[in-house]
Amino acid sequence: MVESNDQTAPEGRGLWETIASEAERESPLWGAALRPEPEREALAVFSPLGAPELSLGLETIYEGYLLHYGRPRLFAPADRDAAVLLGDYLYAHGLVRVARLGRVAVISDLAELISLCSQLRAERSPGDGVAWAATVALIGSGDEHLETARAALRESRDPGPLTRLSEAVAGVEPVARALALHRERVE
Repeated sequence: MVESNDQTAPEGRGLWETIASEAERESPLWGAALRPEPEREALAVFSPLGAPELSLGLETIYEGYLLHYGRPRLFAPADRDAAVLLGDYLYAHGLVRVARLGRVAVISDLAELISLCSQLRAERSPGDGVAWAATVALIGSGDEHLETARAALRESRDPGPLTRLSEAVAGVEPVARALALHRERVE
């Protein structure tokens, strides 16, 4: 397994091992979709911009996103239908994991992120990367600037406010790294 930026899961297992083993236990279909261990890419994309206690949930959700719209790191489903179903499972499982922390504002931010990114993808519009970066950097903060910046992307296709906001909170270099990694993974 390629190790890069691996973080520890609450159970004491690695983040990537936890995502893989829980999916495998959930369904033989998900187990069959796992890449062989040496081919898995243990690469955190957006979670380094946020709170460490959210990493496992965020990377689970992002892996689901990649199954829908890009090149996943841990899974290689046999067909598009399996990819969509596995992506939906990982979205839900990641949200459940994050919900256990009891922070409603975090779940609200994630729901808004998934909605915005779905809209952008349906319209074939750019900007999903900065939506991820800003949301993760400010997740659960209640920062009114986040919603204003999302609205600029949603309504005017202007990613600038989200970019500036994420860089102000997480730093220019970490955001640039996350966006570069994201571009390598999405279609």
